[in-house]
Formats: sequence, structure tokens, C-alpha cells
Amino acid sequence: MATHRGTVDRREMLRNFGLGVLGTSCARWLPSLAAEVAQDPRRRRHCILLWMSGGPSQTDTFDMKPGHANGGEFKELTTAVPGLRFSEHLPKLAEYANQLAIVRSLSTKEGDHARGMHLVRTGHSPAGEVAYPSIACALAKELTAESVLPNYVTVAPPRDINPAAFEPGFLGAGFAPAIVAGNSGAVPPQAGSGPARLADLKMEDLELPPGVDANQAARRLELWNMLERKFLENRHGSSYNTHNTLYRKAAELMRPDVRAAFDLSAESDKVRRRYGPGVFGQGCLLARRLVERGVPFVEVALGDGLGWDTHQDNFRRVQKLSEELDAGWATLMSELQERGLLENTTILWISEFGRTPVINATAGRDHFPAAWSCVFAGGGIRGGQAFGRTSADGTTVEANPVGIGDVLATLCTALGVPPDHENITSSNRPIKLAEGTPIRDILV
Repeated sequence: MATHRGTVDRREMLRNFGLGVLGTSCARWLPSLAAEVAQDPRRRRHCILLWMSGGPSQTDTFDMKPGHANGGEFKELTTAVPGLRFSEHLPKLAEYANQLAIVRSLSTKEGDHARGMHLVRTGHSPAGEVAYPSIACALAKELTAESVLPNYVTVAPPRDINPAAFEPGFLGAGFAPAIVAGNSGAVPPQAGSGPARLADLKMEDLELPPGVDANQAARRLELWNMLERKFLENRHGSSYNTHNTLYRKAAELMRPDVRAAFDLSAESDKVRRRYGPGVFGQGCLLARRLVERGVPFVEVALGDGLGWDTHQDNFRRVQKLSEELDAGWATLMSELQERGLLENTTILWISEFGRTPVINATAGRDHFPAAWSCVFAGGGIRGGQAFGRTSADGTTVEANPVGIGDVLATLCTALGVPPDHENITSSNRPIKLAEGTPIRDILV
């Protein structure tokens, strides 16, 4: 292991431990374990956050404006709920409209990507001395499950836009997410070459280095545990405990049962293609696998950086993204429902802001936080409705205005977590999970 003044490089440590081959037989009992977990009446709620990076157009997805100049090119589509209509490019989700609650009256104050992400994901604008935690990290802490799997997994998060919006803040590094990146996106098929290749989702540094077998890996872990215990005997500071927590979590991620949960090749090709071949579709499949194995919080991003940032060529780009969204999200809900998991899993579809109803000179829509939409689904949610209303031109909220604090408080409540629960900063300042009022009309 590479060392320097008592520190250890995490990446090198992971490669050298090589815990991933301590056994593979447990992969066979994971499906039965998942079924047992799903049937357990004591099972706690789970959350799946569908993060739409860049800001999708509400006018071209869930708050259509047919007949108005701002309405754009897309047609409305009838759904399973009379009177509730979506974009024509969301036909599969339309079949699950009875499970969806569309909030059409969300209004926020940040129109910059980085600042908007921070506001929506933490409930606070990026200002002041407090490092606010992402709501994902905070809820994963409250929903902690007794499992070797991580409490919070995020797939392809656009963290480079604003890293603090995705971090645990003052909660500490022990509540940071496990990150799965789309190492290989879907490759479009060429003429006569067959279907697109499935995206390859992997967590880094989980494989053994060449020349290290299972016995060596086990001995190295035993040696590390012994050295770590001696090191911590007379060291009790928070930095030492954080260091130990991070390394121990990293080691746990290399267990064979954990690795098996992340292995999408265990699924049939037919199932994988129902979700869609891209990073988002395969991420939704991974979310289903993790939820059925007890992971309390999973996030899947769609947008490849800022893909929904459609200042130009809005309609072609939104159509393509909507098709990915439709396949992945609808199949996720279908499979959760088939397994009896949907009633315990709350889904939130959201971004940093919406887009202007007015179409600009380059057939695009610009940043617009004044009146936009988010969508709730699944456990704890009274679906089959739209809450709030925007004006005929889509530019203002006309009924039931909602702030981001209200959205986060609603999410907490749907998950059975009191939104006014407080975490305490290092300076003894209490911080609520959400500063807002739950939207009671959409809660069961």
C-alpha cells in the first residue's frame, strides 16, 4: 500500500485488499433474500430519486399548453386517468397515471444550474457557513437499513456542476453515497448491426488486482483490521473515526454479495432492453435490484451532464430524452409493482428548475424557475392527479403555489420521516430535514 505520513490512498487500498473474491456462492441466494425482504411487514420505506439534469421543459412533458403559441410541437396524450394528459412521448408512463401525482405549481428563486441544484437538493441556497447535506444523504441516514449494501447509491450523478449539492455536508463523509457511473453509454445501432449495446454500469476498484487470490485477500483484510484496531486505541478524534468509517465502507462494497447486487448481467436480455439500453434505463433496473435487496435510497440521473438544458433544438432533444425516461421509469414502476415493492417505494422526478414556456429564436427554451413541475409516485402518494395550476401561457402559477421546502417536506412525509426532524451541526445549530409544509392533497 502506498503511504505518506501515515495516510493511505483509498484507491490503492481497494485494489490491494481485493475482497471481491471471498466467495461467489451467495449470488445464488440473493433472489430468495429479496423476496423475503419484500414480504417482511417490518420493511421500511425506500426512495428512488429520478434526477433530470439540466432542467426539463414542463410544457413539453407534464404541463402541456395545447392551442397556445407557447405549446410547441408536441401533442397531448390521454392517460389512464380521465382528464390527466401528458406529452405524446410518454405513452408508457401514461398507463401508470393513476400512480402519479403531478405538481404543476412549483416556484423557486434560482435560475443558475449550480445554485438551482443546491437549492433543490438541499432545500437551501448556497450561502452562509453551514454545509447543508443533500436531502438524499439526509434521508438515507434516517432510512438506514441493517445491510451490507450501501444506504445510498447514485447512478451517473452530474456532480461536477455543484459537488456540494450531492454531498452529506455537516453529516460527515460516512453518509456519502456509493457512486455508480455510466462507464459505457448505449451505442446506437448501425445499419444492419443489430440492437444498441447495453450500457455498462460499474463501481470502480472492486476487482482483485492480478496475482492476488482469495486467501491473500482474506489475510490482507485481517492484517488491516488488526493494524486499524491498534491505531485507533488511543485516537478518538472525529477525523480518525471518519477515516475508519470510509475505509470500512469501501471494504464492505467489495464483498461478493454486494458485487452480485450490482451485476446487471444476472438479468435477462429481454428485461434489460425493456428498461432501455442507455445509462438511465440500466440505472433504473439497478434501482429495482437495490430496492428489492433493502437499499433505502437510490438515485438515477438522466441528462448526461446537462442534457435537458435545451436552449437550442428543444423538441428533438426532449423527444429523445422523453423516450429514455418513458421506458426506464415505466418499466421500473411495473417491476416494483409486480414484486409488491411499489407501495413501499416513493419516487420523485425533479430537476433544478423548469424551462421557459416562450420558445426562443433557436427553437429552444431557456431557464425558468418561476413556474415548473415535479412528479411524485408510488408509496405514500395519492396518484392520479395534478396538483396546482399554471396560467394558460404557462408563465405564472395560478393555484396552489409550492416551494422547494414543501416538495422536500412532502417527500419526507411520504417516506414516514418527520420533515421537522433535526440534525445538529458541529456548532450545535439544529437543521431540519425540510423547511416547508407537506402537500397533504397528494399524500395518502
